[in-house]
Amino acid sequence: MSRVADSSLTLKRKRADTPRLSEDDRKVYDVITSTESAGIWMRDLKRKLNRPDTVINKSIKFLKDKKLIKEVVNIQNKGKKHFMGFDFEPSVDLTGGAWYDDEGKLDKTLIEVSKSQCLQFITRSKVATIGEITEAINNLGLFKVKLTGVQIEEVVQSLILDKEIVEAQSTGKGDFAIIPAGEQCYRRSNKRGLPKTGALASIPCGVCPRLNECTPNGVISPSTCVYFKKWLDF
Repeated sequence: MSRVADSSLTLKRKRADTPRLSEDDRKVYDVITSTESAGIWMRDLKRKLNRPDTVINKSIKFLKDKKLIKEVVNIQNKGKKHFMGFDFEPSVDLTGGAWYDDEGKLDKTLIEVSKSQCLQFITRSKVATIGEITEAINNLGLFKVKLTGVQIEEVVQSLILDKEIVEAQSTGKGDFAIIPAGEQCYRRSNKRGLPKTGALASIPCGVCPRLNECTPNGVISPSTCVYFKKWLDF
């Protein structure tokens, strides 16, 4: 059953449980709940009701006290008071989505934790799709609500900008064996463009043709090698 359908049933039960609303309270309540998850701005509410401000304000206070309606933050304009039925979930357009807290502030902690968990999963998996990452993150149970694929993709794009991961297309072979060929996926990047060779690859020993003859006290030795000394000085 959809969220809207669930909310509609809840709304009907609420109406059945609130028979003692005054005529003014009922009108305010009906207008507010009719907007469902979009909510309604105070100015629009007053325009629709065409009633004195004192009457509307009194009804709003009563309905809020009874937990029949609630006030929500409009992320696009925090100066606007929006109201909606208590059991409705605010739309993403109104609240900014999962990355904002109840006060309309960007939840930086949530974002950083999401990035960290996504990066860890991709590292363990070597390669992963958005669907796999989304499922894995939600299965952790760290967040109050489940993150959508769209939200996880936002996190992934942020990690790409940080040069932590790269986008790739599955070849269906090797690390990509479990992902159908051609499907978009993500893997750890070669961090900040560093060469894929190990950290010791730049030591001259790695390309020395006489490495097997090199010993600490031999004719060929790290202590007498001019190339090794230059590398250390560098």
